[in-house]
Amino acid sequence: MKIEEKEMCRLVFYRGAPISMSSLITEPTHSVIRQSYRSKEREEPLNGDGFGVGWYTPELSSTPAVFKDVSPAWNNQNLANLAPVIHSPCIVAHIRAASPGLPVTQLNCHPFVWGKLTFAHNGVIGGFHRIRRTMQRSLSDDAFRSLHGSTDSEHLFAMFIDEYAQSTAETEVERMAQALDNTIRRLNEIKREAGIDDPALLNLILTDGDSTIVTRYISSDSARPESLYVHSGSSYECKEGVCRMVAPAEDARAVLVASEPLSQDEGWSAVGANTMLLIDETLDVAERPMNLH
Repeated sequence: MKIEEKEMCRLVFYRGAPISMSSLITEPTHSVIRQSYRSKEREEPLNGDGFGVGWYTPELSSTPAVFKDVSPAWNNQNLANLAPVIHSPCIVAHIRAASPGLPVTQLNCHPFVWGKLTFAHNGVIGGFHRIRRTMQRSLSDDAFRSLHGSTDSEHLFAMFIDEYAQSTAETEVERMAQALDNTIRRLNEIKREAGIDDPALLNLILTDGDSTIVTRYISSDSARPESLYVHSGSSYECKEGVCRMVAPAEDARAVLVASEPLSQDEGWSAVGANTMLLIDETLDVAERPMNLH
């Protein structure tokens, strides 16, 4: 099955002890900056249609800070200057490769934020231009007001906002997982009713700074999902030009998720196709199959 509408971006997520943003953005041998112009696992290695970084400073606020720009990440001097001096226990970075027809504007750069939630997407909703109005009509007024840009990603996040408000799961990580499952089911139903066979590729990161959901999903059995890797240990460090995940320890934990491994250290493993990762506030990582289509 041919995927004609492409928005195959690169993303990275970190949770653990506070680290500098540059430990993800600039310092690793295959950092997000390097992936923005020399991606190894995309047919087109350039991802130059803007970028965004979201991070949490829990001692100051439960809501994330966000920095976005439409310039290519590799030549943004502000990003290069800020990354070494910003430290955070939870960081989401996204490098955008825009789908044809969608404008390159700051409003369309990821991550998207609603309250304490941060959301980033690598992939595409096939046939989005045919179901955009249907997706909008399905939204509550609150979710509709959350829309500021024109991407399929932000429309999906708006649908999630409605499902999240209705979820009755007991823990926060399960509430987020249940809401995201229901969001994707709802999207698949809208696509079926519209007669759309083009797949939805949904590599998603959703976090509130404590609990996190990650998906590697595709709604077709005849196409491959976008690449996604996970790495865990006690801490992630960059020293003297070498970045690595330190071996697990009882008193410390860290989790990294990235479209492509950032560094050459062992331990990176591919997330399975149609798999959801549930990362709770203690940084336990659980895998769950996604049987949604």
